[in-house]
Amino acid sequence: MSIRHDQGIVLRGYPFGEADRVVVIVSPNHGQVRAVAKGVRRTRSRFGGRLEPLTHVDLVLYQGRNLATVTQVSVIEAFPRIRQDLDAVMVAGTMAEAVGKVVVEEEPSHRIFLLLLRGLRALEDGAGGMDLMASFLLKLSDAIGQAPALEHCAACGAEDRLGRFSMAGGGLICERCDTGGTIRLRDGLTEHLARLSAADLSGFTSPDSKLATDAAGLARRFVEYHIESGLVGLAFGIRRGSR
Repeated sequence: MSIRHDQGIVLRGYPFGEADRVVVIVSPNHGQVRAVAKGVRRTRSRFGGRLEPLTHVDLVLYQGRNLATVTQVSVIEAFPRIRQDLDAVMVAGTMAEAVGKVVVEEEPSHRIFLLLLRGLRALEDGAGGMDLMASFLLKLSDAIGQAPALEHCAACGAEDRLGRFSMAGGGLICERCDTGGTIRLRDGLTEHLARLSAADLSGFTSPDSKLATDAAGLARRFVEYHIESGLVGLAFGIRRGSR
């Protein structure tokens, strides 16, 4: 048992006992961290709103036999603008949900932590929409070693006739390698996905389009396939965007 200093982004929390809450945090040095915030559900809690989801925090933790306990916490970035916009909350929540499903305990996660931090900062600065979400998920796929092939055939490396996508095959599939079980892509979606994969997360401010919705849906299905788990928040967002 020991005391350690850490930082992280709060992904979510859930009640623990009568007055406590367990907060789930992604830390660059320790991956997914679960820690008890004592008395945080009381009105006069000394932690107040400093451990709300989607908050970038600085922490002092006491590591017990099972769970750590938060002994000190200060806010580095609260992202107040995100919390005032329902669409931004949906995108940020889905980012946090996806990160929570790929980061494991006690495994350094610098790249994924920084990706989430960049995504939240982009939202705070006014970026948003399905293109931002798709770009984030494509970058997350890359961070976990599952980046889809988006500029050549995942099977043979060809760069032409790339009209289909395979979840199991790892990305775009040319007509010559298509043996079934692939998804036919809308015209222009191949190039759109490649742009999203390479784009800076801060650059998405245009209204959502059919291509944006299709890209987000495809990126979501690809991530879900490879992490073997659904992303509830993004499914809701795509339904709203397709109205």
